[in-house]
Amino acid sequence: MSTPEYELWNDREVRCPDDVRMNAGGRVPLSWQMAKRVGHVDRLMNRTLPADFPDPVERGGVGDVLAVLALSESIRRDLTDRRAGDIREAILLGATWSEVAAAIDTTPNEARAILRDWTERQHGLSQIDAAPGETQRLVVEEDRHAAVLALIELADDQRTEAGTQD
Repeated sequence: MSTPEYELWNDREVRCPDDVRMNAGGRVPLSWQMAKRVGHVDRLMNRTLPADFPDPVERGGVGDVLAVLALSESIRRDLTDRRAGDIREAILLGATWSEVAAAIDTTPNEARAILRDWTERQHGLSQIDAAPGETQRLVVEEDRHAAVLALIELADDQRTEAGTQD
């Protein structure tokens, strides 16, 4: 890949998770973060090669290990931020709460709590962000919120209608 954004990202020095953002402040794709992390890890692994290794290698240093730590934290945060949305998507596509819970190594009720916390935060943000007279937007958000709450009420082994069509 060689887009200008990717080139800027690839040249960026990373020392803390906040460095892992695009110039406009948006998230860097996880695949880009992982590729950058792999490059730093490879250089660090080269430190274990013998001093007389026949091929030229770049050996990692403190900058590489700090980048690995920062990228790992950024990736962890991004994955955690996406988890509730992924849970919602799984249930919408027909996974059961039992299957979702197994996938994230938890109980169905703990998986529901993750989605419930997320939807309540989203709902609260929509209430704060709503400008006077934006009743149309609030109605749509109320409908979305109610739809997610309905998913949470499904029994552990119950599938949505989408899941019955597989």
